[in-house]
Amino acid sequence: MTDITEIRAAAARGAGHLRRTPLLSSPFLDEIAGRRVLVKAECLQQTGSFKFRGAWSALSALAPEIRARGVIAYSSGNHAQGVALAAKLHGTSAVIVMPKDAPALKIANTRAYGAEVVLYDRATEDRDAIGQVIAAERGLTLIKPYDEPMVIAGQGTSGLEIAEQAAELGVTTADVLIPCGGGGLTAGVALALEATAPGLRARPCEPEGYDDTARSLKAGERLSNASRASSLCDAIVTPTPGVLTFPIQQRLSGPGIVVTEEEVLRAMALAFQRLKITIEPGGAVGLAAALFHSAEIEGDAVICIASGGNVDTEVFLRALHLPES
Repeated sequence: MTDITEIRAAAARGAGHLRRTPLLSSPFLDEIAGRRVLVKAECLQQTGSFKFRGAWSALSALAPEIRARGVIAYSSGNHAQGVALAAKLHGTSAVIVMPKDAPALKIANTRAYGAEVVLYDRATEDRDAIGQVIAAERGLTLIKPYDEPMVIAGQGTSGLEIAEQAAELGVTTADVLIPCGGGGLTAGVALALEATAPGLRARPCEPEGYDDTARSLKAGERLSNASRASSLCDAIVTPTPGVLTFPIQQRLSGPGIVVTEEEVLRAMALAFQRLKITIEPGGAVGLAAALFHSAEIEGDAVICIASGGNVDTEVFLRALHLPES
């Protein structure tokens, strides 16, 4: 299992490659939320998403002779891009299994980073099975998107930065709202905060209809989503919480928060207007929770992770053109 030692080791391996993303604020957002809002801009990370942290951690931890054979990953886009760039920077090859209805920008970016993209139908095909067959045929190492200790450790490096940055701003007690799919980011950040900032509590945030983690935490067991169809928040749609990540969330996370698609779109527009950053829908659920679910949050300050910024133009324009509420 991942622990703080492995997270710190991942941070050391990432020195010179990972960006220390800023913690942003705006008095306009504070007014909407009714408390101080701090936004960890992981949309400014390499490849436009926190996923590069876990990908770099996993690839850099492989033995050189294994890494040289190449890697494979499955992803709707952000893990795909992270693995593709990490592989390129390590001088090895990457095959990425992606749903054919993933955002066109993410598919194009993954190919641009030099990866071979294999598309599949997420409604009728099993990405795990596809990935396992290709990995076996070509001798590739599978880099899982969240249920992988070194990936969790890499995502935890964001938590180390949050702890340092919050302390610099005098924030020692706050909920940390985290967009959650399989739980790699939530679990990694929760572990980092436990060791370095115990007054900060990780809380998973999800879109309506894909709230498997929130329901699972309430039930005390891993539950699945009824739908496997695509979602506006494609980056964080997974069937069920991870086998490795869920126990960490059970031990360390607060209750989940569930937001609507309209709240997500409004959060995207406000982030652009007030913080001058671009967030994709899945990456905006934490900010949506901070702004529109204040009754579910404790304390005078809240920290939310803007986990990714890889959004297609038409979706971003939809957010910007929402009528005033």
